[in-house]
Amino acid sequence: MARIAIFDSGLGSLSIIKEIRKVSKNEIIYFADQKNYPYGKKSQAQLRTIIQKSIKLLQENFSPDIIVVASNTPSLMLNLSKQKVIDVKPPLAIAKKISKSKQIGILATKSAIGSKGLSQYIKKNSFSKSFKIFKINGSNLVDLVESGKFLTDKKYCKKIIKKDLRILSKSSIDVITLSSTHLLFLKPLLKKEFSNIQFIDPGSIVTQKNLFKN
Repeated sequence: MARIAIFDSGLGSLSIIKEIRKVSKNEIIYFADQKNYPYGKKSQAQLRTIIQKSIKLLQENFSPDIIVVASNTPSLMLNLSKQKVIDVKPPLAIAKKISKSKQIGILATKSAIGSKGLSQYIKKNSFSKSFKIFKINGSNLVDLVESGKFLTDKKYCKKIIKKDLRILSKSSIDVITLSSTHLLFLKPLLKKEFSNIQFIDPGSIVTQKNLFKN
C-alpha cells in the first residue's frame, strides 16, 4: 500500500483527498500549511522556499511514495514536475472541450492569475484564436473557505461572490475552472448563483494519473 502526502495552504487539500479516496484506499497524510496561508499572495521566491521546506519536511518525517502539491498557485508559478511529486493545474483541456461559447474563465488566486506560469500553461493548451480566456481573481473567495464563512455566513458569501464575479454578467463565459482547491467548497453557491455556467475542478484530473490506484 502506497503512502500519499498531500498539502496546501489550509483546507484546500481536502477536495483532492476526496477524489483520491474514490479510487484508492492508500494511506494519506494530510498537511494543512496554515502557517503560510495564503499561497495566493506570495511571490514566486517566497513560494519556492515554502514549497521546498514543506516537501523536505514530509519526506524526512513520513517517507511518502507520492507527494501531491494540492495548490494551483505554486503548481503554476514553480516547476514542480518531478518523480514522486505531483502538482495540480487548471483543467483547461476539459474546459476547452465542453465550452460552447468559447469563452472560458480561470478562477484562481491573485498570484496565480498574474503569473507567467499561467500564461505559459494557457499557451501550452493550444487554444485557437476563436477562444477567449478570462483570468479572474478569486483570492477573496478562497478566504471565504479558509475562514469558515462558507459554512457560517452564506449570505455574506453570496454578496462577495456576486461582487467579485461581476464579469460573468458582462460576458458569455460558460465554463469556469475552479483553479484553487479551496474553491470546490463554494461550488454549490456558485452553481446556485450562476446556473448557466459549468464549474469544473482539477481533483478528478489528479486521480486520472493512475498513481493512486491500489
